[in-house]
Amino acid sequence: MTEREGSDSGDGRGPSGDGYGGDGPYTVSGQGTAHDPGVAVYLTVQRSAAFQQVRGRYRRFVWPATAAFLVWYFAYVIAATVAPGLMARPVSGVLNVAMVAGLAQFASTFLLTWAYARHARLRRDQLALELRWETQDMARHTSTTGEER
Repeated sequence: MTEREGSDSGDGRGPSGDGYGGDGPYTVSGQGTAHDPGVAVYLTVQRSAAFQQVRGRYRRFVWPATAAFLVWYFAYVIAATVAPGLMARPVSGVLNVAMVAGLAQFASTFLLTWAYARHARLRRDQLALELRWETQDMARHTSTTGEER
């Protein structure tokens, strides 16, 4: 056992003091460090332009969609709280504004789910699949040769 392995500060942060119990900032969930060929593959992929493109496409859809849906949801909740007279206004027969808006909440949830699946299929899935195959090839090459490609 080396001195580094045997020295633990006792504060629960591990021998390196980085909070992960590893050798430095590139420790990944107890799976090793950037010096480990398997981890190095995934760090390389994470820094790649293709990975950044997939993540960027994901974020450009998810953040605005989430914000819009939360605004719509909280508008319904706030309107029900602040303007009960408006929400109780009849639309048709026993159907009132609150019921229509509540049903629209369900419809918008399904619409958002469909839009997310469509966006993933058209804008991310193919690139992510290619990235997956490339990652597996890199990992396979690294495990057989012990070096990164």
